[in-house]
Amino acid sequence: MTISERMFQIMEEQGVSQYRLSKMTGISTKTISDWRSKKTNPGADKIMVICEALQISPETLLTGRGRTETSGSLPYIDTEIKEDAEEQLVDSFRTFSEVKKRRLLAYMNMLENTKE
Repeated sequence: MTISERMFQIMEEQGVSQYRLSKMTGISTKTISDWRSKKTNPGADKIMVICEALQISPETLLTGRGRTETSGSLPYIDTEIKEDAEEQLVDSFRTFSEVKKRRLLAYMNMLENTKE
């Protein structure tokens, strides 16, 4: 299953229309429609915005794993940041492959440019 197919499946499960997703994300309805009709996937710059709107983790959108019901908050965000979180992030980053490092840096860049 492609990313866009998974996105539309999740939208259907949540009762979210293309128009509503557009309003929630700021992505044009034409772009969302093109993903369906042309069977293309959202760009990396749109993944985090879509995940936030649909309240799913990037892993869920990209792989289909980690599907859980949410209660109004994103499942991949811990509401309490632990004291050693920064150290844990750095240690984990050091063990990642180059591909995973680039992916994480891209997510961080998108988060920095996302409105809260």
